[in-house]
Amino acid sequence: MISKNKESFFSLLKAGLWGHSEVHDFSGADWDDICLIAAQQSVIGLVAAGIEWHKAHDEHFMIPQKNAMTIIGYTMQLEKQNLAMNSFVAKLVEWLRNRDVYTLLVKGQAVAQCYEKPLWRTCGDIDLFLSDENYFKAKTYLLPLAKYVEAEYKGVKHLGMTISGWEVELHGSLRVGLPNKINNVLDAIKQDTFNCGQVRYWDNNGTQIFMLSKENDIVYVFVHFFNHFYKEGVGLRQICDWCRLMWTYRDSMDRNLIEKRVTQMGLVSEWKAFSAYAVEFLGMSSEAIPMYDSSSKWVRKAHLINRFILRVGNMGHNRDMSHFSTKPYFVRKCISMGRRTSDLINHARIFPLDSLRFFPQIMYSGMRSAMRGEG
Repeated sequence: MISKNKESFFSLLKAGLWGHSEVHDFSGADWDDICLIAAQQSVIGLVAAGIEWHKAHDEHFMIPQKNAMTIIGYTMQLEKQNLAMNSFVAKLVEWLRNRDVYTLLVKGQAVAQCYEKPLWRTCGDIDLFLSDENYFKAKTYLLPLAKYVEAEYKGVKHLGMTISGWEVELHGSLRVGLPNKINNVLDAIKQDTFNCGQVRYWDNNGTQIFMLSKENDIVYVFVHFFNHFYKEGVGLRQICDWCRLMWTYRDSMDRNLIEKRVTQMGLVSEWKAFSAYAVEFLGMSSEAIPMYDSSSKWVRKAHLINRFILRVGNMGHNRDMSHFSTKPYFVRKCISMGRRTSDLINHARIFPLDSLRFFPQIMYSGMRSAMRGEG
């Protein structure tokens, strides 16, 4: 059972995601708490769309004026921010192309185009995915423009920087800190993208922005948020992205290819559990999910997943992060490792065998990053 406020929050989220929902009784709900959950999960834009739907379809629906004004103000800012980011992305991609540097856009604004209201999705970083050659060329051209540069994760070719006030991340691979069985498939997706030309594109006001193919994107977004599930904490925004991707391409995606990739990674159980979560809590159509399994054991796991997601918030939003600015580097790393161990113990209730399988790789990746001074 979940609280009245959380039930109300999910009703709004479903309506915002799909443009429809069951009429819900909001009487007695604490709107301050609902808005807080939306902020913690970075889905205020979706909740705003849900409020629009309920206002149009339920004559008894009411929201306090102060909460309505707060959400309206945030949504207006979100539209402006998304428009500005889209403009910057177009200019950045064109600027790089003029220097023979070719890139794909992943996550963020790429996935946003699958929403009914792309400008109401909360912005994140600008993630550019590049071949090995283009990764090093992009570093050469962009580093002189950056106001701030993060420590590079050389093993996975990952470099973050701030350019003109925007957070830009270069990715020379899609690899994550999980077992090689998973990373081998992500490497195959990279080869499929750059060697076989398996891409789709978005017309960003006249600039053609290339993205992963729909099947590869669905698999990659799943692995990305599952990686965060074991590290820092996954948020609803990332799972909503995955749902919108599958829904948008429900009639054209190659389900066999998706099943093949998920099976090769050894993540079938995890896929089924998060699929159950998408249906139970987000109102996703089960028919749009490859390999969906309605068995009660996956529903039970979905409820455990929900407890964790609501507790930690988007990317660990609800956790105390003060140590990042007050503690020495190795102390920060020790605190992070302690939290990852605690999360592994918690996740062992949901995915017992795989939590044991992931433990050595997660610990190794964390210690290797600490030795290299990364993050």
